[in-house]
Amino acid sequence: MRSKVLLAVSLVASAWLAVPAAAQAPGQAPATGEPTKIRFTLDWKISGPHAFYYWAKQKGYFAAEGLDVTIDQGEGSAATVTRVMTGAYDAGFGDINAVIQNAAAKPGEQPVMVYLVYNRAPYAVIAKADGPIKTLKDLEGRTVSAPAGSATLRLLAPLAAKNGFDAAKVKILNAAPNLIEQMLVQGQADAIAQFSVTSFMNFVAMKRDPEKDFRWFMYSDLGLDLYSNGVMVSQKLLKEKPAAVRGLVKAINRAVMDVAADPDAATTMLTGLEPLINADIEKQRLVYTIKSLMISPETARLGLGDLDDGRLAGAIKTVADAYGLEKVPDVRAVFVREFLLPAAERDIAAAAAKAK
Repeated sequence: MRSKVLLAVSLVASAWLAVPAAAQAPGQAPATGEPTKIRFTLDWKISGPHAFYYWAKQKGYFAAEGLDVTIDQGEGSAATVTRVMTGAYDAGFGDINAVIQNAAAKPGEQPVMVYLVYNRAPYAVIAKADGPIKTLKDLEGRTVSAPAGSATLRLLAPLAAKNGFDAAKVKILNAAPNLIEQMLVQGQADAIAQFSVTSFMNFVAMKRDPEKDFRWFMYSDLGLDLYSNGVMVSQKLLKEKPAAVRGLVKAINRAVMDVAADPDAATTMLTGLEPLINADIEKQRLVYTIKSLMISPETARLGLGDLDDGRLAGAIKTVADAYGLEKVPDVRAVFVREFLLPAAERDIAAAAAKAK
């Protein structure tokens, strides 16, 4: 009898172990129960728009997809690409235009974007309204301050090519991200190259009027109809663990919709993680980012996370021409949409409309 019982238990155990991996939920780790570890890098130091990623972690959305995600702060949206390419990180939030450059220079090594967050590019050159910079041509011989590794600085050359000024004649002064606006206000730089959402709210924190006190040169208004930041993954993660990529995208999208619907709760969470940030400013920055960069006619049509292939192809050509890239990457080498949820679940405008 004892031997029959042991045989039955053995058969049940064998049958359980024989369940194929395909039966597991998307993103789930193997039957051992061990989660898939993902090292995720941000583009900057923690601020309002980073609430999406921390919310996904704090609320257990990553864990629900079988993921153990470690989030680190960044050194620039273009630097995110380098961090992922070197293998230091598996995924990150960074600039799609830096992906384009690396897809041309090192095909097969570049990260691939799987979820576009900023449908509109926030790149801007900003000068004092009463200063010497009245046109982009005035930048020649002047000093522009920007964080090293920032996408806005990287794209100054394409901006120059489109607008007839010589980027080589512009003096670049690198500074820490938290000092850029001060460099302009204190006269240490004639202009700055920065994300509009970053500078706008930093000026508010400095008790300056962003619209009256400064002159804004938006790249998107000056011939560079580009996309911007989103979630990218390494080639290794994409090829070896596609279920983990699907789970990562699902968790982040879920968090984005939650945060858009309740920016107050998201900001409270951020201040719990980083008490030194200004909760009021970061909430305003978060809401400003959602309204100005994430809600657009295109996201209304396609849903947040997706993009228009024709527009991306145009952006790729713009970057390739400006940098003299020997190869023009294919859209698929830069962005893949296979991991996106249905568009109805990515309706950012509907989520934001729920906010109080």
